[in-house]
Amino acid sequence: MPEIPDIAAYLEALRPRIVGEPCRAVRVRHAFFLRSVEPPLAAVEERRVTELRRLGKRIVIGLEGELFLVLHLMVAGRLQWKPAGAGVPGRLGLAAIDFASGSLIVTEAATRKRAWLRLVRGERDLAALDPGGLEVLGADAAAFRAALRRENHTLKRALTDPRLFSGIGNAYSDEILHRARLSPFRQTQQLEEAEATRLWEACGAVLREWTERLVREASGGFPRRVTAFREGMAVHGRYRQPCPVCGTPVQRIVYAENECNYCARCQTEGRLLADRALSRLLKGDWPRTVEELEEGRCRGRGEA
Repeated sequence: MPEIPDIAAYLEALRPRIVGEPCRAVRVRHAFFLRSVEPPLAAVEERRVTELRRLGKRIVIGLEGELFLVLHLMVAGRLQWKPAGAGVPGRLGLAAIDFASGSLIVTEAATRKRAWLRLVRGERDLAALDPGGLEVLGADAAAFRAALRRENHTLKRALTDPRLFSGIGNAYSDEILHRARLSPFRQTQQLEEAEATRLWEACGAVLREWTERLVREASGGFPRRVTAFREGMAVHGRYRQPCPVCGTPVQRIVYAENECNYCARCQTEGRLLADRALSRLLKGDWPRTVEELEEGRCRGRGEA
C-alpha cells in the first residue's frame, strides 16, 4: 500500500502537471471504483486544479468551487501518467482523470478490487474522510507519545493504525521499528519515555529519508515502480537476508494479509518471535533464539 513517501512522490510529480490545469473529465471503467453519488462526477469538468494534498494515505485533488477528488489506492492501486485521452487498460485499469496536459490513469493489480474514488464538496465533507491519525512529520515528541499511548497495542499495530498515526503502513513501520531498535510486539504502554522518544525520532528520520529518495529517483519524471519492497530497505521484504546493522538474518512473521519483518538481534534481544502457524506445527522444535536457529541450520548442513 502506498505510504507517506510514495504518496509524496506522486504529489511531487503531479503538481507541475495538473495544478492550474482544468479537469476535462473523469472516465470510470468500473462502477465499484466510484464510492460517491453527490456531487456528480460531471461537476468537475472544466474546473481548474487549485491544490494537491495528502489525507492519510489518500491523494486529494482540490478543484475550483471547493470540490475535492479523493483517491485511495489501497494495497495494489497505482498511478500512471499518459498522453491526454489515453485509454484505460482493459484488465487492470479502473479510471482516467483527464487534463489538457495528460491523463492520470488509475490501475489496480489485484483480484479483489479495493481502490476507490470519491468526489466531495467542502472542507467539512473532506474532513469526514480523514481517519484522524497524527501527522508524525509535523508533530513534536510529546504529541507523538500521547498518540502512541492513547490505546494499548503492539507497536506494529499502533504505527499502522490510521486513527493513531497518519500515512504509515506495513512497510515503513518495519523500517521505523528497526531504526528505533524496538520489538514490533512491544506494548505501547510499556515503553519508557526514552524509548518512545527514540521511536518518534526514527519515524521522522525514516519517512524523510525515503520521501527524499523517492522524489529524487523520479527526478522530474513520473514514479513508475511504486512498491512496498525496495532495494535499500533494512528489513522489510528481506527475510533471511542479513541485517545491514549486525548481519543477523532478518526474520518474518506472516499474519492475515500482512507480514512483519525484524532483526532479532537488533530489536528483540536475540529472541525469535513466534509465528503462530509454524510454531504450533514445530512445537518444541521451534527455535526461540538466534543461536538456536543458527545451531539448527548448522546441524541441517551436517556441521559440527
